[in-house]
Amino acid sequence: MPSRIRLALIAGGIALLASVATAQTAQTAQTAQTAQYISSYTWANSDKGFGGFSGIEVSGDGMKFTAIGDRGAIITGQFERDGAQISDIISTIQELKNAKGNALTKFQSDAEGLAIRADGRIYISFEQFHRVWTYRDPESEAAWIPRHADFEHLKNNGGLEALAIDSDGTLYALPEKPGGGAITIYRYKGGVWDAPYQIPQLGAFKAVGADFGPDGKLYVLERALTSIFGFQTQVRQFDIKGNRIGKGELILQTSPGTHDNLEGLSVWRGTAGDIRLTMISDDNFNIFQHTEFVEYRLQE
Repeated sequence: MPSRIRLALIAGGIALLASVATAQTAQTAQTAQTAQYISSYTWANSDKGFGGFSGIEVSGDGMKFTAIGDRGAIITGQFERDGAQISDIISTIQELKNAKGNALTKFQSDAEGLAIRADGRIYISFEQFHRVWTYRDPESEAAWIPRHADFEHLKNNGGLEALAIDSDGTLYALPEKPGGGAITIYRYKGGVWDAPYQIPQLGAFKAVGADFGPDGKLYVLERALTSIFGFQTQVRQFDIKGNRIGKGELILQTSPGTHDNLEGLSVWRGTAGDIRLTMISDDNFNIFQHTEFVEYRLQE
């Protein structure tokens, strides 16, 4: 999260205004949208390193999750649900390690994107020193994967913010700050990065999260700060076939202040057969903000 946004939040109390937005606001903001609001859950925890969550993966049954924070924390947890809604969370927090098995330095710790392969291997993207590291499990040391030449030129607070893995195990990475009005999607396959896709940037929205859904489509979570009333959230859905990507469909766009700073997205299938979107907010370790889970559903 760029420092200018942190300063804006503190100076203006933007997130404090946003916190008064209720579930009713979330529902009324969705007129003519495909995604239907389910619920929000505010999550508080006194553990060291808790907060700043930028990436999330939810299990196929919607009951377990893994999340990462931008101070190098990784959390594994389980939801308790009352019907479709989250009612409580049981979790364990750990510190990520570097390639030598040591604790991350401050420079190394800005974790932003998260994707987990079907066999459990974890991929995490980091800003400042732009890279993707992979882990056997939350307790293991990191392993390097090659870097695309473009990664050297990404902005400090505009790097690889979103990761996603498709059903074939191919990894995709999206930077937060686009170039020339388009968002480049990088693809890592067979030990090599390429950049076969671009999607248009819509207004001030920037890519902050991504996931492949059980329908095989790529879902991109985007965030904008355009008003004193807080953040706007949108989600677009894309078809990918070979080296081609569809024009995309906007399935969700909220009014300013409807939710907090949503940065992580996971897409899974509910027991009723609907597609579920679970998102988590980055509170920037800011007293004016809070960590929340927000869930929507799509009827296919």
